[in-house]
Amino acid sequence: MRTLSKIGLAALRFGFMIADEEIIKEVNKVRLPFNVNSLSQAVAEEALKNKSQLNSFIKKITSEREKLFEGMEGIKGIKPFPSEANFILFQIKNPDRVYKALLKKGILVRNLTDVIKGCLRVTVGRPEENTAFLKAIKSIRSPLHEHFSNDQLPQI
Repeated sequence: MRTLSKIGLAALRFGFMIADEEIIKEVNKVRLPFNVNSLSQAVAEEALKNKSQLNSFIKKITSEREKLFEGMEGIKGIKPFPSEANFILFQIKNPDRVYKALLKKGILVRNLTDVIKGCLRVTVGRPEENTAFLKAIKSIRSPLHEHFSNDQLPQI
């Protein structure tokens, strides 16, 4: 089972599965009818035909993810977790306050603190979006938690 989300096509909400016919029959028993709209299906089909363009997207996302992760590692009070996806999960003190402060700066992250204590998730974006996130998170972290270190993060 695969999704196109991690190669920059998350908005399509498209995934596919390659499996034995018997497994497909079992999956189809619980699959909703019309679970993929025709526009998403057509766009996904065209995207999958152009392997060189897909590989280019994957390389860009991978490169940006590495840069974003390294940038986050350098910020006191943030503990990013290694990722192979198109997002980075990170632990931070006062995640609800940080989430709201980022939102006020026009930066949208996912607040996962109800599921994973103290964690937010940032999607790997275009270079300028990643730079804006790093700049915003640094400005939020500095005045709020000058004396806070990664050793003080709650353990998950």
